[in-house]
Amino acid sequence: MPDSTTPLRCLVVDDDPLSIQIVETCIANTPFLTSIGNCESAVAAAEVLRTQPVDLLFLDVEMPLMSGLDLLATLENPPLVILITSSKSYAVEAFEYDVLDYVVKPISYARFLKAAQKALEATESSTTAPTDTIQAAQNPQFTFVKVENRLVKVLFDDVRYVEALGDYVHIVTGTSKLIVYSTMRAAEEKFPTSLFARVHRSFIVNLKRVQSIEDNTILIGSKHIPIGQTYQREVFQRLNKF
Repeated sequence: MPDSTTPLRCLVVDDDPLSIQIVETCIANTPFLTSIGNCESAVAAAEVLRTQPVDLLFLDVEMPLMSGLDLLATLENPPLVILITSSKSYAVEAFEYDVLDYVVKPISYARFLKAAQKALEATESSTTAPTDTIQAAQNPQFTFVKVENRLVKVLFDDVRYVEALGDYVHIVTGTSKLIVYSTMRAAEEKFPTSLFARVHRSFIVNLKRVQSIEDNTILIGSKHIPIGQTYQREVFQRLNKF
């Protein structure tokens, strides 16, 4: 990634030549961006990404043979990504890939510039961030969960516990209960082990929220949460060190 004084190297990927031309014109009129070329398929883009440094990818979603989202799924270390598409229906899925922005065609320069500035800000924050900020990025304070058709931001500190109920998990905070279609194993991966512990096959708790333990039962607020026998030793060890 270049520093804030070096233009971001951009690759445009779209199967529509007119769309490519519009994005290339926008790039040419944005001082902090420079184009290294364009591709009319995700397959061709994959080869460019493999052989050339790219800082920012302007990527269409609907393309033959391999979609833009399919391309992102193959990338181990993707560049910054701004999706440009004619459909709004991919927005939820797109943000699961941590894209910077989602721009719906037809593209205006004002909207393009707003998205591009997000890329510039992301670059500046990554190159100038102090150590504590970098550590915070490596240890995020939140996650996103899918609730129906929305991605909802969940702050770890707000979560009291997570409870499995059938094919769903309930994420309980001090003010709300989010119902998420998920397995308990998948939910467990969402919450950092530095803050959370699996205490039962049906419960994950925020260790900071534990008020007391009595008779192998954890009290959080008014909720009594059982400690499963297979989890007891690890739970008590962690709570003694917490």
